[in-house]
Amino acid sequence: MTFDRHARIVIVGGGAIGCATAYALARKGEGDVLLLEKAQLTHGSTWHAAGLVGQLRGKRNLTRLMQNSVAVFDRLEAETGQAIDWRKVGSLRLAASPERWSEIRRSMTLARSFGFEVESLAAAEAAAMFPFIDPAGVVGAAYIPSDGYVDPYALTMAYAAGARAGGVRIEEGVTVTDIVTEGRRVAGVVTDHGTIGCDVLVNCAGIWAKRVAELAGVALAAGVVEHQYFVTEKSLKFEPTLTTLRDPDSNFYLKPDVGSFAIGGWEDGTKGCWRGRPPFEFARELFPANMDRLELFALPAAERLPILNEVGIQTIINGPIPVSADGEPIMGLAPEYDNLYVACGFTAGIAASGGAGEAMANWIVDGDPGMDLWQFDVRRFGPPQAIGAWLEERAIEAYGAYYKIHFPNEEMHAARGQRLSPLHGRLDAAGAVFGAKFGWERPNWFAPPGSAREDRPSFEGRPNWFDVVGEEHRAIRERVAVIDQTSFAKFELSGPGVAAFLQGLADNDVDRPVGSCTYTQLCNDKGGIEADLTLMRLAGDLYYGVTGSGFGIRDMGWIARHKPQGVRLREVTSAYAVINVVGPRARDVLEALTDDDLSNAAFPYLTIREIELGHARVRAARVGYVGELGWELHVPVEHAAGLYDRIVAAGAPHGIANAGYRAIDSCRMEKGYVYWSSDVTPETNPYEAGLGFCVAFDKGDFLGREALARVKADGPRRKLVTLTVDGFAPFHGGETILHDGAVVGSVTSAGYGHTVGRTIAFGYVPAALAGADVFDIIAFGESWRASRGPRALYDAKNERLKA
Repeated sequence: MTFDRHARIVIVGGGAIGCATAYALARKGEGDVLLLEKAQLTHGSTWHAAGLVGQLRGKRNLTRLMQNSVAVFDRLEAETGQAIDWRKVGSLRLAASPERWSEIRRSMTLARSFGFEVESLAAAEAAAMFPFIDPAGVVGAAYIPSDGYVDPYALTMAYAAGARAGGVRIEEGVTVTDIVTEGRRVAGVVTDHGTIGCDVLVNCAGIWAKRVAELAGVALAAGVVEHQYFVTEKSLKFEPTLTTLRDPDSNFYLKPDVGSFAIGGWEDGTKGCWRGRPPFEFARELFPANMDRLELFALPAAERLPILNEVGIQTIINGPIPVSADGEPIMGLAPEYDNLYVACGFTAGIAASGGAGEAMANWIVDGDPGMDLWQFDVRRFGPPQAIGAWLEERAIEAYGAYYKIHFPNEEMHAARGQRLSPLHGRLDAAGAVFGAKFGWERPNWFAPPGSAREDRPSFEGRPNWFDVVGEEHRAIRERVAVIDQTSFAKFELSGPGVAAFLQGLADNDVDRPVGSCTYTQLCNDKGGIEADLTLMRLAGDLYYGVTGSGFGIRDMGWIARHKPQGVRLREVTSAYAVINVVGPRARDVLEALTDDDLSNAAFPYLTIREIELGHARVRAARVGYVGELGWELHVPVEHAAGLYDRIVAAGAPHGIANAGYRAIDSCRMEKGYVYWSSDVTPETNPYEAGLGFCVAFDKGDFLGREALARVKADGPRRKLVTLTVDGFAPFHGGETILHDGAVVGSVTSAGYGHTVGRTIAFGYVPAALAGADVFDIIAFGESWRASRGPRALYDAKNERLKA
């Protein structure tokens, strides 16, 4: 197609995120950038945003992103000459329940582990800082001095001015009506003012991002809901330095304004809008106020702030805002294309804009956002989460959960039952307490008869499933268990040259005999781990890949970006159920159902064979994630239920038990097995993660080889260590690790090992300290003495695994 004109980078959307991205690109020297806005800048959600800026998040890199925003705000006015009304007055977050105080203290511990300034206050200190509050019921508060608020309109205009000064062109009143694609690339866009070719397309279309993405066949889990706040009459008197306020237990936030307060909340039962597909004609518009929903946060706010009973409401704002399926932003390179980027779904888009713009500019120009942003990554979602009705239900829940207490291992409740394993009914009857992963219902644990089938999590105590998971753990270790792992993401790679292609992509040697299973990483050119998965060779030109339930889109996208044209990639997740039979009696159970030889000599560890089992033919793989003798049985879905029944019957004499994912996690911690996204990420390499045994330099060239060779020669700068505390300790990940009183790292994964009887924590520490025997772990303000142990605390020689 011949285009009317061309720009190297085209950005769709002129809100805070789009303009911040344009500004950041200009600062990186990208002058050939064109931003298209269908109406006028800020129209959509930016213009009616409250403008609160809060930085502290539950993950280190997410907090860093917000910190980067504040750094941009600090310099933007001087750099562009545009006033943004940035008021760095700090923020006060109240806790009015012990559980909330645990949550806040956990966040403060995380923040301090990387030098983020936050102060812990008593109720009286909080009241002195914000004299309008009634401190009744307040058990503590956190004060962040570098937070504040900003004028969203002025901020966006300053971004635009900075972008224009760097050569960016901004065109308002131009609507993108189609996206032209050629294979895995976007070639350009069609607008109501002609066609534009581009090398890179960036979707920053805010509440319209889902519709814009669909023009290219990309499914985004970006929803839209109504959000309200009100502004009081201008009769209040306070100092201009008055801090902002959040009282999540009363479900409201507050921004000081001139003689007034702007107060909003995150009430349950908000209204979803347009199934995430607003009309392009919608622009600078609001909805009628909904007083019933407004009362849900206005009345609690009046209890905390008695002065609200003396002032009236001047204005009520009710407008559409973006909310993703999990309430977090959606960023990165769309997996379907090599040059289509996404930055949308920002519920707190004003606060995130500066950091998000920089991350997007880094991604576009350097191929890397500059930090691991998996919790925001577009690839954490897929087509199932983009279905309009499902997305609307989930977005409404995510919105209402914004100020709810977020316990460890919490599950969302809306839009459940989307993807069901063929074993679901049987597991439900057996007492399964399900969680959801990528739409799949999966058994987390099994409630004994007569007990409540519900999660009751805890920050500092043992959750209600603790003892039950211990029993499932012991079934795996001492007898035999059956685990439904149907939700595994599964794919096939085939065609001439497939082995050579994978040899050049994986760090391990995957050119092994047919029937081999190879655990491997897929690394980037810096040696960082982009994927952690198993590749099984079914034929000379056919591989079967298995990865985590939530990582399939990401891993298959990485493979698709690199594969040659002759290699075929086919997802087969829904074609096969996976039944894991595992434990020291696993062979006895399966031998009762097959005539095939399952002896160690005939069927050794890390092999896969097709066998007859019961009335089905299955792909049986001798692999696993718990560290015991066992087989993953990959069976066509129509045979799964019948096979499960026969396995349970054959296992009855051996004490077979159902087990769930929380038992898996306990077992994998004892074995020292890592989990991608927490223990290993694109920011970690195999050598520091203890996975150097996977790196096969003698096979030839592969992606990341040069970087890994340097790491091996120089030695890693840090190493993943296993730390233990006798008995139970309330570790959940993110806790600070100390050595001789100095901060040396943070916990990446934590859990209780029911066989070893200890709490286990993984964490990276400087390589020079990786041999130290004693560390301290800080959790909820308390210090726990931790001993360094071997990587595998259980069966270090793999004798049981290879039995």
